[in-house]
Amino acid sequence: QVQLVESGGGLVQAGGSLRLSCAASGSFFSISAMGWYRQAPGKQRELVATITSGGGTNFAGSAKGRFTISRDNAKNTVYLQMNSLKPEDTAVYYCRVVVSSTLSYWGQGTQVTVSS
Repeated sequence: QVQLVESGGGLVQAGGSLRLSCAASGSFFSISAMGWYRQAPGKQRELVATITSGGGTNFAGSAKGRFTISRDNAKNTVYLQMNSLKPEDTAVYYCRVVVSSTLSYWGQGTQVTVSS
């Protein structure tokens, strides 16, 4: 009933920038938090960054200082600005919307590839 539409992925050179967006639509009363996760081939999915509806943020150590997460609560949209990209950032990036501690939704994923 809830759909997440991600966009902004692509191929960039090391040191470049990319901005991901994720828009949530459907039936829900509120959103507690939104975030971005990534999964490289053969690797476990990991947290990149999260943001609560109140604006609190959390970042993976590898993303801190390079990535910025923001949101537009009125549009139920979350963004991930990625700067100084490295080849190790290459992964499928997934948007997540947390409705409650027991309910969350995932996007379909968008590919980010960083060439050396």
